[in-house]
Amino acid sequence: MNAPLTLQQQDAAYLARLGDRVRAWRGANGMTRKSLAAASGVSERYLAQLEGGQGNISVLLLRKLARAMGVTVDSLVREEPDQESSGRRVALIGLRGAGKSSLGTKLAAAQGVPFIELDAEVEREAGARLGEVFAMYGQEAYRRFERRALERVLRTHESVVIAVGGSLVTDPDTYRLLLDNCRTVWLKARPEEHMNRVIAQGDMRPFEGRTPGRAAALDEIRKLLADRDRLYARADVALETSGRSLKATLEDLKSKAKT
Repeated sequence: MNAPLTLQQQDAAYLARLGDRVRAWRGANGMTRKSLAAASGVSERYLAQLEGGQGNISVLLLRKLARAMGVTVDSLVREEPDQESSGRRVALIGLRGAGKSSLGTKLAAAQGVPFIELDAEVEREAGARLGEVFAMYGQEAYRRFERRALERVLRTHESVVIAVGGSLVTDPDTYRLLLDNCRTVWLKARPEEHMNRVIAQGDMRPFEGRTPGRAAALDEIRKLLADRDRLYARADVALETSGRSLKATLEDLKSKAKT
């Protein structure tokens, strides 16, 4: 049996939950820390401390912050962890353009937990951008960084929504680690929708170095989906996102993210 938390540890956990709620709200609403600081009158430096679990915020400052966010003070400061999120990890898998980031940020905000892009954690682990990681170290090294990043996220977050890179499923050990420790949701979409979303993002990275042209890129998406279909299908649940609004898909995702 785990030893009870000391008062200091309880305080630290409470501040961490408060910071997670503010950070999750910003992510879901597309607001930068600088913008929230300007809207609330709370300094950007202080917001950074608060989101990092280090803020000892006054009642008046907290009220200003809640007003700027359009939420109640109670929703930020309640003692208990957010319902249905305690000890809960949700991982979103699928090919690029499936909606992992847009849906993940909103799911995390709804659950009051952090949202983490695993690719960003890989860059943090490697100390370089993804393109540089591949160029300098190669695919095998990237997989090692990815594994270490996932291990760190799992070690430091009992409740979190994680968006993972589309190719993680091709690494058996890392994928097994994800499946064993998260509720996994495969976000599916038709090849054409994957293509349109990637183009809208202005990011053709997954198809760089291949035969140019939209038709060739679309064929590549079809091939990737066919090659990985059985791997993605190992997820706990699948969610079709094609031809659906973000709001409707999010409601389904909230339901499927539950056990």
